[in-house]
Amino acid sequence: MTDFTELSEEELIRLLRQDRLNAFREIYSRYWKRLFDEAYKRLKSKELAEEVVQELFTNLWTKRQLLQINTTIGAYLFSAVTHQVIDIYRKELVRAKYNQAFKVVHTEADNSTEDAIMLKDLTYTIEEEISHLPDKCRSVYELSRKEHKTNKEIASYLGISEKTVEQHLTKALKKIRLTLSHYLLIAALAFAGKVIQRSIKPAYNTRSYLNSISGLSNACDTFSSVKRKPYLV
Repeated sequence: MTDFTELSEEELIRLLRQDRLNAFREIYSRYWKRLFDEAYKRLKSKELAEEVVQELFTNLWTKRQLLQINTTIGAYLFSAVTHQVIDIYRKELVRAKYNQAFKVVHTEADNSTEDAIMLKDLTYTIEEEISHLPDKCRSVYELSRKEHKTNKEIASYLGISEKTVEQHLTKALKKIRLTLSHYLLIAALAFAGKVIQRSIKPAYNTRSYLNSISGLSNACDTFSSVKRKPYLV
């Protein structure tokens, strides 16, 4: 009877590809705690760290026959944890910028009637664009941005894959970004006219909001254009 605790990493990988469950169990036993500690050190959340590691090992088993590991299994797993943590940071950054931009509309009072009209018009423009999204795309977008559900929760709720959820979010954000680009150009021209009339008197609320939206657009560009390296998840 094979003692899997005595096997090398190369042997464990070979047996894992041959559907040997005990090889998977040995890898799990060797690395779970160390991977959890690495994820927790970066995320400062036990729940998120556990979710990252469990998802990593789930994918390790389901994709075992497709594994292409050019280093040690340990280096491969730690690299996968790093990429998952980066993905979490990226998604949280986009969500935070989005929430910050929209919070301005609902929480800051604007003493200027013209500024108030611009803010109201921008909010209407965004909501109108959201309403024109395809049903499934709009559902995914609202569950993510308004109910703050994770991609995994959305996928489970709608009965679709997490990859499909990401595709819907990317499509929605792209359409909103295009709409904002047109609006920001018009708003910038209008603001330039106001600056001349007011002798360069700052219109804080409108500019702050537009800067926030511009930040969201940049974040969306980063999220959509980053060329990801192939890894476990």
